[in-house]
Amino acid sequence: MPEFLDVIIVGGGPAGSTAGTLLAKQGWNVTIFEKERFPRFKIGESLLPGSLCTFERMGVKEKIDRADVIVKHGGKIVSACGARTNRFLFSNVFRCKYPTAYQVERSKFDQILLDHAAETGCRVRQGELVTDFSCDPDGITVTTDTETLRTRYLIDCSGRHSLVGSRFNLRRNYSDLQKFSLYAHFEDVDRAPGIEGTLTQMIRARDRWFWMIPITAKKTSIGVVLDAQTFRRMKLSPEAAFHRMLNEHPKVIEQMPRARRITEVYATGDFSFRNQRLADERWVLAGDAAGFIDPVWSTGVFIAVFSGEKAADMLDRVLRQPEWRAAEFKRYERHVGRVMDLYLRLVRSWYTQEFAEVFFNPQEYLQLVPAVNSLLAGSEKPFPEVRWRIWVFNLLVFLQKRFAIIAPRLSLQPNIERI
Repeated sequence: MPEFLDVIIVGGGPAGSTAGTLLAKQGWNVTIFEKERFPRFKIGESLLPGSLCTFERMGVKEKIDRADVIVKHGGKIVSACGARTNRFLFSNVFRCKYPTAYQVERSKFDQILLDHAAETGCRVRQGELVTDFSCDPDGITVTTDTETLRTRYLIDCSGRHSLVGSRFNLRRNYSDLQKFSLYAHFEDVDRAPGIEGTLTQMIRARDRWFWMIPITAKKTSIGVVLDAQTFRRMKLSPEAAFHRMLNEHPKVIEQMPRARRITEVYATGDFSFRNQRLADERWVLAGDAAGFIDPVWSTGVFIAVFSGEKAADMLDRVLRQPEWRAAEFKRYERHVGRVMDLYLRLVRSWYTQEFAEVFFNPQEYLQLVPAVNSLLAGSEKPFPEVRWRIWVFNLLVFLQKRFAIIAPRLSLQPNIERI
């Protein structure tokens, strides 16, 4: 008979490592199957303060602190036309529990989390692909490319091409967020001194936006997000299109007089989606396997860690009290779904001209959206305060779109004379 495990986790990214660590710390028999061998290149380097509480609980925060990471103090949004800049610090926003987060090189960061899961007692099997699974009333039979195992529950953390989501055709794309992203790592990008040099920069143009994220003492991640149709109309290779767009935007290129690209130019499209169900009788979806909204508010790792922690806590309760399973699975779906809904509303506002015009307004009370970056710490208590503030901000965006009464109009076009 195949070995019977308490939980099998498919995928060793932040969601899988978080769930594996927390379940192993509770004494459960857990195995992570990761199809790749770490370290491996991964995008999504900017973290949010809400994850730090989970890292402390996992016992991994000190290891992250010792790594070559950047302590992130907040973010800065710059208009491509050069007319406006708005900086926000986590220490200044509503109900800030942790005043900093991290900027990380994901290949090293993910390795730290996965190695820590193994040190905690979770078995980690790298380079093994889960090829199939089947559910029955007593558990799940999981087939890998080397063996067959039995488990009570399965957590799918296998990313955008979710094992469970693909099997049951659960994926639904956001039709209004059909975006395309190009990105690479550079060295010797100019940085401001002190706290200013730790900030995530978001350069906002009319039909695209750029990120510039310092991820180690030497490396910077630079990327651009635009409509997929706009990229196709360019009829250029990803590398040619990427460098053309960089050079068209002075607010980006002025920081790169000595910069050297040290990776290939990567391209990702069709990345905004959510799976229709996040849990069923014997399986749970977490991280990108549950859904991914957009890179703009650094949601990727935050939702991965958040959902990995919630999945682990929920299955710990279910394994102890199996009769609670139906209610616990529903609560997990509702909790993770609420966080994703909150970010989705922000992302949809971001892609309007009026969002930038309202956000760049110098009045302090309009700086509402950055609060979400430090509020979502896994507790339900702040949610009512977050929701009404976002509702107010979205109302201001609507009024700006309808009547242009909140802030002056911005062109958001790059100042070509500066090139």
